[in-house]
Amino acid sequence: MNDRPLLEKIAVVTGASRGIGLAIAQALAAAGCKLALCARNTRFIPDKDIADQNDVPVLVGECDVRNEASVNGFFRAVQDRYTKIDFLINNAGTAHPAATIDRLPLDDWRDAIETNLTGMFLCTRAALPMINPGGAIVNNLSIAARNAFTGQAGYIAAKHGAKGFTDTLREELRSRNMRVIGLLPGATDTDIWNIFWPDAPREKMISPETVAQAVMNVLNLPDTAAVEEIVLASTSGRL
Repeated sequence: MNDRPLLEKIAVVTGASRGIGLAIAQALAAAGCKLALCARNTRFIPDKDIADQNDVPVLVGECDVRNEASVNGFFRAVQDRYTKIDFLINNAGTAHPAATIDRLPLDDWRDAIETNLTGMFLCTRAALPMINPGGAIVNNLSIAARNAFTGQAGYIAAKHGAKGFTDTLREELRSRNMRVIGLLPGATDTDIWNIFWPDAPREKMISPETVAQAVMNVLNLPDTAAVEEIVLASTSGRL
């Protein structure tokens, strides 16, 4: 079997500086993918390590997914470097400090909506002209796209909206032989918990590497395989 099944494929990962985004980037590189990685702050992206350990080129660019000009600038750099891409991983996201709706600041609401939903739209729109037939878009929706819990109205609303966006995108791209995959991991041990639940029981959570492995399993399927959602949960049950 080919131990680098995605050799020479080209992947873009947003929010790649840590957590799920970084784990997916590392898994893609190990499979042979050329990478374009972005984050608001790129100093935490270990691009040299990824490139050297996997012998793949890695393009890194700062990108605020909430900002149209920033997104377009990053994807112009991707096009200049690679011309085309095979995979877009829309991973960039954020939560907000826990607050009930009557106490939720408008700025926190806007940041959650603009990062988790508008950012996904802007990155997808910029990437679509570059995606090769048979390519795939993976949108990190979180299990929050199906559920609801108190104190995170902005995050929940954005993720439900992102699921609707993902479902619509899938229908629009069927005729173009592009796969659109919703990624719905349950509680995952990442830094996002520090924003609203610092004492969350991390030992009950799944790891970013487990999420990345699930994504790789789907991307390695034949182009004709229509896996529409990846849903993961911890065997420990709900937190």
